[in-house]
Amino acid sequence: MSTPPVLGEMLVDAAAIRRRIADLAAAIDIHYARAEQPLVLLCVLKGSLIFTADLARALTIAVEIECIGVRSYGAGTTSAGRVELTSGLTTTLRDRDVLIVEDIVDTGTTTAFLQQHLASERPRSVRLVALLDKRSRRSRGVSVDWSGFDIPDRFVVGYGLDYHERYRNLAGICALDGA
Repeated sequence: MSTPPVLGEMLVDAAAIRRRIADLAAAIDIHYARAEQPLVLLCVLKGSLIFTADLARALTIAVEIECIGVRSYGAGTTSAGRVELTSGLTTTLRDRDVLIVEDIVDTGTTTAFLQQHLASERPRSVRLVALLDKRSRRSRGVSVDWSGFDIPDRFVVGYGLDYHERYRNLAGICALDGA
């Protein structure tokens, strides 16, 4: 029987997350200041839920929130390399500015899938904000427009990120040792 994983080192604390979200919101506000329609924040469920909510509150521009569900990890701690759409869009994105809100960009597989999937919606623009960027694992050529924190190649939980649906409620980002 294997040893269950345990919470390890705190990589990003709650105060640092709050400060960085304020900085990201300021940059996004400037970029979309002249937009004619509200910016669509596309929350990638479930991991980005908390980040999306906090980012939306920090923005001063008009926004609408849309959600999309995808899964690429399955039951493991590494991407399975296949992305599955678990819930689709409920509104049209045609001719809209869309900001994909991701908890973490790892290999880039999910992001590339989403960008391709959204192309059929014919949005005006699609950009990406990610709370965490794990560049060392990138295997797909995706670009992160706004990044919160670069993190090392460790499995992390907290602030929406989970391990078997646990730890999403942690205020900071922690390594999960033994996962």
